[in-house]
Amino acid sequence: MGYTPFITVEGPIGVGKTSLAKAISDQFNFALLKEIVDENPFLGKFYDNIEEWSFQTEMFFLCNRYKQLGDINTHYLSKSQAVVADYHILKNLIFAQRTLNPDEYQKYYKIYQLLTEDMPKPNVIIYLNASLDTLLKRIKIRGREVEKNISPLYLEQLSLDYEQTITRFEQSHPEIPVLRFNGDEIDFVKNEDDLHLIIEKLIGSLKKSSTTNTR
Repeated sequence: MGYTPFITVEGPIGVGKTSLAKAISDQFNFALLKEIVDENPFLGKFYDNIEEWSFQTEMFFLCNRYKQLGDINTHYLSKSQAVVADYHILKNLIFAQRTLNPDEYQKYYKIYQLLTEDMPKPNVIIYLNASLDTLLKRIKIRGREVEKNISPLYLEQLSLDYEQTITRFEQSHPEIPVLRFNGDEIDFVKNEDDLHLIIEKLIGSLKKSSTTNTR
């Protein structure tokens, strides 16, 4: 099988993952995979009481993302159709480590390992980050009901977790390029030049990965 682009966009809540994934999908006519958020019946309760509802929330997301990734592998990647997703499955561990107690996390991690060992892996990751002020402003603008009670402290800690996780990923997976962009410095939704900058860097990375993977 030849090289088939599988791109994932990652970053903390409110940074613009879905908007960028959709823009890339439109630009290249790639299939778009969007994570299930609003359909999670535990999410509103989770933001009100993280300790009580964290395990149910994280298990729902894990099972749904497992199903989604299996579907895109069957219906797109195995047929050499490129895909861009607005999440990477590693985000499950970021959230689980932040919200679950040690005993729950050990159980969760075992299930995660079993479910993800055969999942398709992206060949490019786009990582978006931004300051807490920027994230809070964007969350407020999009106005999701389930996000109205997000704690700024929780969001700030989550951003730090993302930064550490992505850095570790880069070190342990040098074969998968990570393209980093600062949401405080660029606004690809309002500024077309900023979007073009991201697209150009993505094209360069895809070309490099294609050459490496077809030798």
